[in-house]
Amino acid sequence: MAITVRLIGGLGNQMFQYAVACSLAARRDTEVALDLAWFDQSDGDTRRTYALDAFAGPAASPRASSAPGAVVRERSFAYDPGIAELLDGSVLSGFFQSERYFCEHAAVIRTAFSFCDGPDHRNRSILGLIGSCESVAVHVRRGDYASDPASNAHHGLLPLGYYRDAATEVSSRVGAPKFFVFSDDPQWCRSALSFLGEAIVVDHNPVERGAEDLRLMAACRHHILANSTFSWWGAWLATRSEQVVVAPRRWFADASVDTADLCPSRWMLR
Repeated sequence: MAITVRLIGGLGNQMFQYAVACSLAARRDTEVALDLAWFDQSDGDTRRTYALDAFAGPAASPRASSAPGAVVRERSFAYDPGIAELLDGSVLSGFFQSERYFCEHAAVIRTAFSFCDGPDHRNRSILGLIGSCESVAVHVRRGDYASDPASNAHHGLLPLGYYRDAATEVSSRVGAPKFFVFSDDPQWCRSALSFLGEAIVVDHNPVERGAEDLRLMAACRHHILANSTFSWWGAWLATRSEQVVVAPRRWFADASVDTADLCPSRWMLR
């Protein structure tokens, strides 16, 4: 048998879904199976593709063309402790965006998200720069958040003031920070984030190689997040004990969504 998870969304969402299944599988001493049917059905401007094949754990997980077990759907955005009690053979459907679903197996999750292959020459060069300074990953999510009315209404765009305040917070805690900017709109960032000084805007990895940007973000010592699961994972995969992380207090345009379990308490919300 196996714990089957129905994967949906982009890379960050898929990572959350795999992580909760992986943690539950570790509890039940079983394996994870991946249901990828959603990717054949998604369409429109935010069409997604399966993106976990860069990682060792998902790459070794079997595919489940049709999940035989009882489907357990996420009931709300808040953490559900009942998920940890599910039995082998369960099928998970939802987003499960909280570290609480898998923190007891953090080491297992980090191993699962180790990369199958090493970085190419360009990314090795950036990794060298990141490792040589007090590197701060700054993630700016625009893309469909800016161009698609439905996405904008759901997620909302973070104001520039958030990034100014976050950079000030990091600079007050970190000596000589060097900012590395990751975004789906690098040209906008070059203009709008001039207050970051001589920041390095990382723009050479194409969308289909988003995991390479994630590798670079995770190598940074400190993090300024967007309201995006992509930068959430960039910060979570980093392992430095002195890490400073600033995350947005408001993750969705709708302030009524309960996001209390989304960010670990060790991160600062602004």
